[in-house]
Amino acid sequence: MVDVLEMLAEPTDDPSRAVVLVADHQTAGRGRLDRVWEAPEGASVLMTVGLPVLSVPVERRTLLTSALALAVVGAPSTEGMLSIKWPNDLVARGVGADGTDRKVAGILAELHRLPGEPADHGGVPGRGDCVLLGIGINVNLPEIPEHLHDVAESLQRLVGHPVDRAQLVVEILTALEQVWLPVLEDTTRPPDELLDSYRAASATIGREVRVELPDAVLFGTASDVTANGELVVVDDQRVERTLSVGDVVHLRPAK
Repeated sequence: MVDVLEMLAEPTDDPSRAVVLVADHQTAGRGRLDRVWEAPEGASVLMTVGLPVLSVPVERRTLLTSALALAVVGAPSTEGMLSIKWPNDLVARGVGADGTDRKVAGILAELHRLPGEPADHGGVPGRGDCVLLGIGINVNLPEIPEHLHDVAESLQRLVGHPVDRAQLVVEILTALEQVWLPVLEDTTRPPDELLDSYRAASATIGREVRVELPDAVLFGTASDVTANGELVVVDDQRVERTLSVGDVVHLRPAK
């Protein structure tokens, strides 16, 4: 993501223009909780979108990862195959031998504010607030490494043939720019279209879950997402909890 920040900092006649960096392979990728993974050459879509977000209201910026997830789920190359596991994974539902889901992609977001603003992260001079959206998608993996058999899957294995990675990138970026970003930028209407699409694509809502929090573990049923993308869980005492962070484990296969 450092390279994308450097690209954003280069002089430009259009400060609102996004930058995109796509890698062919990866040896030190970083995900949530600083997890590290590797991706062999030619096997994955490894992309970071550097997005100036002055046109996106602050209260909607937490939905940018949801927008990117929907862009992937709705891409012609993946349509009907993937669902969204809160907060930032894309899974193939029920494809495991035991009926469980398998992870196909993960998303990571970083906010960079201007110096002096609340929650200062360094900022991007000349660009204003920016969000870096990183995504890794298992695309052309004909075999899943043995140590990942119980957690991962690839698009090639789901569709039965190799997938054009360049075409998939174009589909994702087109949907993000033309469909979902305009929904977030339009302050004259609530982002209901995005939220309703997210709910329909969710692999988590309606499931019994275990949520690993920074200082506790919560058991319950995921019931909804809020207007800013938080997960609503009804715990085993029938108390409604709203979560902004946490690692979710689906406890039972989807029915």
